[in-house]
Amino acid sequence: MSDFVPTPSSADIGVVGLGVMGANLARNLARHGHAVAVFNRTLARTERLMDRHASEGRFLPAAQLTDFVASLRRPRVAIVMVKAGDATQAVIDELTPLMEAGDIVVDAGNTLYTDTRRREAALRKAGLHFVGMGVSGGEEGALLGPAIMPGGTEESYKRLGPMLESISAHVDSVPCCTHVGPDGAGHFVKMVHNGIEYADMQLIAEAYDLLRHVAGMGVAEIAEVFGTWKDSELNSYLIDITADVLSHTDPVTGRPFVDVVVDEAAQKGTGAWTTQNALELGVAVPAIAEATFARAASSSVAQRRAVRQAAIDPGTRPPAMEGAQEKEAFVLAVRRALYGSKIAAYAQGFDQIATASATYDWGIDLGAMARIWRGGCIIRARFLDDITRAYGEDPGLASLLTAPAFASALQEALPAWRQVVATSALVGVATPAFASSLAYIDQLRAPRLPAALIQGQRDFFGSHTYHRVDDVAGVYHTLWAQPGRPEEKWD
Repeated sequence: MSDFVPTPSSADIGVVGLGVMGANLARNLARHGHAVAVFNRTLARTERLMDRHASEGRFLPAAQLTDFVASLRRPRVAIVMVKAGDATQAVIDELTPLMEAGDIVVDAGNTLYTDTRRREAALRKAGLHFVGMGVSGGEEGALLGPAIMPGGTEESYKRLGPMLESISAHVDSVPCCTHVGPDGAGHFVKMVHNGIEYADMQLIAEAYDLLRHVAGMGVAEIAEVFGTWKDSELNSYLIDITADVLSHTDPVTGRPFVDVVVDEAAQKGTGAWTTQNALELGVAVPAIAEATFARAASSSVAQRRAVRQAAIDPGTRPPAMEGAQEKEAFVLAVRRALYGSKIAAYAQGFDQIATASATYDWGIDLGAMARIWRGGCIIRARFLDDITRAYGEDPGLASLLTAPAFASALQEALPAWRQVVATSALVGVATPAFASSLAYIDQLRAPRLPAALIQGQRDFFGSHTYHRVDDVAGVYHTLWAQPGRPEEKWD
């Protein structure tokens, strides 16, 4: 099977890179009636795909990249699904000279949006369309229906969109795919999606930790609690799989699976990218940042060991919650704190997208982003319907927190949320994402913040100036070293 010579100009779309994600995406396209050209630098992967899955649809395998390009009908569409970074750039560099004006190159990897913006500008000069496309849902989603976030030109979406919408997840018969915006918008939204995913996972982990080490519940008992949360406002893919993971028993030791896994959480960089970008844009995303830092802390093995050996006061452990009513009340408090924190985390992510959209003139529809995240992706959840409705009713929301449905939910959650965060601090169970999300809410609702003092400090040591409440437009500086400390108004 090594002499693949596909029929010229007969494939609707092509996929370069046939690892698990690329192969599954190609299979998904073929299953939906699209003729798919396939190519992989290592021919064995192309052969494996054909040996195992050729019956699923019409594939046009190619042994050479030139044959792959020749098999695509015009305007050509080639999806690159290889490791982000140098590998992606190498494929693009090899692929683009074989393409013609009006053809479309799609990067479906987890690429940093600034790289996508750079590549889009370069390929535009060559007359090509470059699409940075976020794909969420993992291996299963790529095959059965992911959430898809393509950027690029509107013209490229007219050719590409119908195929992508056909293979995406669907909720209420609506595809979980839409044109996000120009150049790097698609990859930016996918980056923030992953940042929210970091926060969501950390919040769930903190809820588990509280139930186990404050309420004194066993793993199987906690799994049952998460199972009941599937039917609550917390209903989501991540809650669902959490119940599954906690229910799993290690076949070797017979212990709960979660107890035999090393407690060091890995990361591939998208949480850090989201946090770094938020700092650059001046957007507060504490839940995402704390989730990223929590993974870093978990992997700081030497420091953790040293601090434990230093026998620093761990806090005052409460007596075990033996009464059913007491335990039930705490479970409810954690559930409400988790929901409040989740609302805050998503609000932070949407604020970041809105700020970037305004900065780069992307024109991103926030309601559409919530809509396409309702299915296929890792953060799919019931309350994304509420977010979609909120932005549908008021596309110019200053913050998701101000939407009536969420303002009401936060009002209900806050008393329990405060109780949970206070308890965690007293007993020494770390809840950085819960606590920072609560602080975020309190900062936004405060009539006045201590930032005024910080501005005074900055002016004192660095002449950084300040504005007055009675002259917000004016720029002032106090001559701190002079007698009487006179104030100057600067132009």
